[in-house]
Amino acid sequence: MWNFPVQLSEEDGGFVVTFPDVPEAITQGEDREEVLLYAQEALETALSIYIEEQRDLPKPSPASGCTTVSPTALECAKLSLYTIMREQGVRKVELARRLHWHLAQVDRLLDLGHATLFEQIEQAADSLGKRVELRIV
Repeated sequence: MWNFPVQLSEEDGGFVVTFPDVPEAITQGEDREEVLLYAQEALETALSIYIEEQRDLPKPSPASGCTTVSPTALECAKLSLYTIMREQGVRKVELARRLHWHLAQVDRLLDLGHATLFEQIEQAADSLGKRVELRIV
């Protein structure tokens, strides 16, 4: 669901990656492998900014054979949780109240750089009337 197509271009002996759907995410690297690793970090950083600014997250365009980059599985779960909160009009304070948590715990829950326990994601999803499904493909 969070697989964003990228545009790879060779420049000055290295590679540059941009995201058509997330213009804030741009990075460069020496080779294709390195630049795609950096691209994941750039994507995660840009999406974190959307969350911090309480903006709707961009939707990935269809990949149609393009190279894609996605956040880690845990971060994808956090992005989905944030999206559900936005759709339902549930603010962080309300989620904290439903979970009987401190607001700082909800902040960490939505922080893409924080290693949240998956159980906490499940609890939050449940409080929003949702459940988490995990699959390996």
